[in-house]
Amino acid sequence: MRRVCACYFSPCGNVERTVRTIAEGAAQALGLPVEKFDFTLPAAREEELCFEAGDLVILGTPVYAGRVPNKLMPYVRDHIHGNGALCAAVVCFGNRAFDDALAELYLLAGGNGFAVIAAAAVATEHSFAPALGAGRPNEADLAELREFGVKIAEKAQKNGPVLPAVPGTMPPEKYYTPLRADGAPAKFLKAVPRTDGAKCTRCGTCGKVCPMGSVDPADPSVTTGVCIKCQACIRRCPAGARTFDDEDFLSHRAMLLENYVRPVESLYLL
Repeated sequence: MRRVCACYFSPCGNVERTVRTIAEGAAQALGLPVEKFDFTLPAAREEELCFEAGDLVILGTPVYAGRVPNKLMPYVRDHIHGNGALCAAVVCFGNRAFDDALAELYLLAGGNGFAVIAAAAVATEHSFAPALGAGRPNEADLAELREFGVKIAEKAQKNGPVLPAVPGTMPPEKYYTPLRADGAPAKFLKAVPRTDGAKCTRCGTCGKVCPMGSVDPADPSVTTGVCIKCQACIRRCPAGARTFDDEDFLSHRAMLLENYVRPVESLYLL
């Protein structure tokens, strides 16, 4: 092995922490450094990511509506190239379910020239309902992730076989339909965060952290493009000036809090 690579899309930080912990476990076992490839922000996705034989890549994305985020998928499909590198496909889900996201990332990585030797669906704190999976990955999770990285390294050194498949529909066909608290479909596709002008200091943080480049740094009340509801601008606003007030969005969050605060386990495949 030549290097271990942590490669991820992580608006709120959970995927980054998960992927880097796995990579650190593998790198320590192999006596190699970890190289970081963060494609969260738009500028990073202007470049091709090219790996090669001798690389071990931990590739991670969040789960949105049971899939790899649809606005991110074309970049993963068309601009991340394995060229014979080994790969662990990792998705992080907010305590509800990972549905077909792991299957989708597995197929994308395999189609891009990676040899997928490991996969994981990791339960983490939900981005817009933090009571779901609160505090995860916690210390026990992190220890489990590091150990998973060690096992991946051992398999890589032994030229272990690629995974034959992972759970899910192959290829994925549907997205999860968000529901309101009353069970009806929740329609908040066009919802965008509201900025409280009395709190906003116009520091520009929201514009800097938006993974779609859709927030005007000079006027945070203006959304100039697609909002993927990742909550990065809300979580990282130092003044707490950003919120969602869309009725369907709030009703869907209430439904999640009513039904999915139970503990769930992560899935690790080798």
